[in-house]
Amino acid sequence: MWSPSSSFRHIPVLFLLHFLLLLFSQIAETRNLETEQIRPLNWSSSSSSVSALFVFGDSTVDPGNNNYIETIAKSNFPPYGKDFPNQVPTGRFTNGRLVTDFVASYMGIKDFIPPYLDPTLSLEDLKTGVSFASAGTGFDPLTAQPFGVISMGKQLKYFKEYKSRMEVYIGKERTKSLISKGVFLISCGTNDFILNYFTIPIRRKTYTVSSYQHLLLQLGQQFLQGLLEMGARKIAFVGLPPMGCVPAVITMNSDHALTHRGCIESLSSVARDYNRLLQNKLTAMHIHGAKIFYVEIYKPFDDLIKDPQQFGFDEVKCGCCGSGTIELSLLCNSLSTVCSDDSKYVFWDSVHPTEAAYYNVFQGLCPIIDQFMKA
Repeated sequence: MWSPSSSFRHIPVLFLLHFLLLLFSQIAETRNLETEQIRPLNWSSSSSSVSALFVFGDSTVDPGNNNYIETIAKSNFPPYGKDFPNQVPTGRFTNGRLVTDFVASYMGIKDFIPPYLDPTLSLEDLKTGVSFASAGTGFDPLTAQPFGVISMGKQLKYFKEYKSRMEVYIGKERTKSLISKGVFLISCGTNDFILNYFTIPIRRKTYTVSSYQHLLLQLGQQFLQGLLEMGARKIAFVGLPPMGCVPAVITMNSDHALTHRGCIESLSSVARDYNRLLQNKLTAMHIHGAKIFYVEIYKPFDDLIKDPQQFGFDEVKCGCCGSGTIELSLLCNSLSTVCSDDSKYVFWDSVHPTEAAYYNVFQGLCPIIDQFMKA
């Protein structure tokens, strides 16, 4: 019978990584992607009713909120951002843009989604949408604690604060309209399993994998309900990727990680089961006047990993930064070697996708985005 203690016997190496990050924090410094034109920045459509994009979640959608809190979970230094405009390391955990940046541009809202905690943002910047996401967080409050990042509960409180600021700026009625016409995107859950359940023994003493999945679904539903109560009506809820194919996870769970780098199927199956349950829960939620979409992320990444050449990629088992097997955050720094062509890599560091991979996933999301824009 499968058990987390046997299948994930190497996962505690993440604790070692945590200490290495602390060590390297003392020495780390605080091919532009050639894609088809998405749509011009000033593109707009009379059929679009989207006013703003609001983002919540983890490092997959954090554009730099962690820059403004006390945590080592940062990426605001080279080589992160090497393909971002002006090669700026913004705090995005990739070489360039995130999926949410492409989505915002596609909807004609703005070129990039900024972090809510950026003190230089004007009220006009805030009005068209921001990200409240924080790298290293999860639905489980315990997930955010080791790195001191922003919990999902705190992100919801930040949005409540945002709403109050907008009411002062443009009035209550216009704020109500702004929120009801905005698109809300939630991308979270991977860290709950990788950094929490299969690493820290606390939850495993109380929950089976199945019961922990249901706990996360309950917490996710509570978060969703909180957004609905504050006026959100267009919500995209992203599922989990094939977690067992993340390079760092392969490294920590393979007996021969340097020579046989295959996906850890038992962990990916946890993601598939969770996604199935999430879809059922979202389908069962019938909120009058609200549109709640499940966003399939597992299959697009699974397709990339199984047949990378079909999508223009060559490397799927290692990241572009350093050896690509363990480096992330402060371990991927200005002293690290970087691959010659990151557009051929699915992963930038040992955990996070490249801009090229994010763009590939974005293309698959366009039909859902179009539904929001016409709603």
